[in-house]
Amino acid sequence: MTHNLDAILKPRSIAVIGASRMSDTIGHQIFANLLRYGFTGAVYPVNPNASSIQSVRAYPNIGAIPEPIDLAVIVVPKERVLDVARGCGQAGVRGLVVISAGFREIGGVGVDRERQLVDIVRQYGMRMVGPNCMGVLNTDHGISMNATFAPAMPPQGRAAFVSQSGALGLNVIDHAAEYGIGISQFVSVGNKPDVSGNDLLEYWERDPAVGVILMYVESFGNPRRFRELASRITRTKPIIVVKSGRSQVGARAASSHTGALAASDVAVDALLAQSGVLRAESIEELFDMAMAFTGRPMPRSRRTAVITNSGGPAILAADALEAHGLELVELQPATVTRLKPLFPEEASIRNPLDMIASATPTHYRHALEAILSDPQVDSALAVFVPPLGVRQEDVAESIVTIAERHGQKPVFAVLMGREGLPQGRAELHRAGIPAYVFPESAARGLSALSRQHEWIRRPTQPAPAIDVDRARAARALAGARDAGTHKLSELDALELLAAYGIPVAEARLAEHPAEAAEIATALGFPVVLKAVAPQLIHKSDVGAVRLGLATAGEVQRTSAELTAAVTRALPGAQVGVLVQRMVTGGRETIVGMSRDPAFGPLVMFGLGGIYVEALKDVTFRLAPLDPLDAHEMIRSIRGVALLNGIRGAVPVDFAALEDVLLRVSLLATDHPEIAELDINPLLAFPSGVMAVDARVLVRQRRAEAPPARPVPVKEVVG
Repeated sequence: MTHNLDAILKPRSIAVIGASRMSDTIGHQIFANLLRYGFTGAVYPVNPNASSIQSVRAYPNIGAIPEPIDLAVIVVPKERVLDVARGCGQAGVRGLVVISAGFREIGGVGVDRERQLVDIVRQYGMRMVGPNCMGVLNTDHGISMNATFAPAMPPQGRAAFVSQSGALGLNVIDHAAEYGIGISQFVSVGNKPDVSGNDLLEYWERDPAVGVILMYVESFGNPRRFRELASRITRTKPIIVVKSGRSQVGARAASSHTGALAASDVAVDALLAQSGVLRAESIEELFDMAMAFTGRPMPRSRRTAVITNSGGPAILAADALEAHGLELVELQPATVTRLKPLFPEEASIRNPLDMIASATPTHYRHALEAILSDPQVDSALAVFVPPLGVRQEDVAESIVTIAERHGQKPVFAVLMGREGLPQGRAELHRAGIPAYVFPESAARGLSALSRQHEWIRRPTQPAPAIDVDRARAARALAGARDAGTHKLSELDALELLAAYGIPVAEARLAEHPAEAAEIATALGFPVVLKAVAPQLIHKSDVGAVRLGLATAGEVQRTSAELTAAVTRALPGAQVGVLVQRMVTGGRETIVGMSRDPAFGPLVMFGLGGIYVEALKDVTFRLAPLDPLDAHEMIRSIRGVALLNGIRGAVPVDFAALEDVLLRVSLLATDHPEIAELDINPLLAFPSGVMAVDARVLVRQRRAEAPPARPVPVKEVVG
């Protein structure tokens, strides 16, 4: 079955429009690469000023070529690209790769030029990579296409790579052989107004020649589509992404805790985590991870062991493995007994196993055999530092022999020495064993392999059916709309949560101190008083909360004080006092939501209270959440031990916390007008949870806000 991207990645014929006789031009280099690396189809140079190029007959235009053309590579000045593309469409060309720059990336007239180019592509039913790209390649021996201006062809392999940066693409191609990474296909997408990363994911999912997908991404055009594709593809093929732009430059200001903590890159982390995608921080890390997926088996667990001939690298390896979440297990007594006779007393027969500098290739063979035979060990890392008289190739051969014998347990290698001991590493790479220069790189790769295996085994759990009162929620949200404000009153915010089944502390609004005393008496003491006003964001900033009030007189007096304090801080503010039943005990957590303009609603969980922004012990996931997302969010914060209970404390109700996260996720997806939401604190108890404070910001849909209503109507929430 053919695919519309076959014309670009598996063409039977190619025309290079702008092919040149001048060796210092891109048009010359691309045409030369197609010839040099043996493209198996027909190649036609197009140049109106040349009769032949590199001894191949040239044609004045695409229409003059007597054969049908699958792919046209366009390397002409930007002013000519539109006419050339139109000519390709009229000639029946199915795919374009537009190398030429001068489009959206320059702004102004370039934006309009790119729009017209896309219109032409759509008109003639073509697909297009670029503009402003470096080309495409396919190393399959049946195709052997290098339609780029890269100076080399990477080794054939199972890794497909898509890059938004041509320069980084060149870097990957140049270093693939050194790192033992074989490339199947490469695409530089450029401005990607037509063929995008998502299109290539979908294409490579079906391609048996592709075993791992590598991506350099500067932006996600359609994050929701990426999540849908990637979460499915990563069940069978790993995806490794380098995403640039971690800084918060240009990030929007936010008034809620959640909004302040949800920098743009947080959404990327959440997207990748929920899609099973492995994130690399740099191209070097991308290589480290990609090397791990060279066909070796995946480890059954994170339990691993290290063998080495030097104590220093052993410590470095152990530290790096543990830092990446791997577990160095104790060797079984039978394994220790088997190893002891092989080494002098100075050797350390434990994990890491330090065989000391006198270790020979035979020692590596016997030690690795014993380690991999240990039922507690599911992977191994062999580290070699070359002493005098021991050939790196012999050590590599020993590692290969035992690794092949224990084919169900992955073996990684580190060869430390001048330039990484390239001969030994090359032998290991030929055998499909990842071989690194430094222990930290190997740990990163082995961790990636382990995480991929865990993702594959991760069960899928659809979100459960949740009973909510949407009509009640709509009434609560209408309060801000009717008042022409972007902030719900706290009473409306609590009402909104209650409509979605989130337990809230009972509360009522008082218009004057005497009424506050009456409400407190009805609710039962002790109570909490909170001054509320549309302009008041963080109550603690102006001392607008008082706890543990035990008498009607105390409530009346304190209510007057709070009103006066807020009025002084915010002259002209319309101040009310919320009287709330006091809830004691529990551990403070925060649940929130912030809506990213590109990624949609982000749900947050962390330790709550006044220290949330200082400690930033929070985690984010994109809505909608599934039960495993909620489960993992709670257990991924650094302070989860506080929730589990320390020094004899009883653990909190994790199921109740997970339920709140799922309900907030549903609330966010049901009501796109909610911009930000904080439940802080959400008190967690050994049995149940209770929201005692909430803040909700909404986006107004009306061009002109209606007149503000007075203090919100009094009502009971709970």
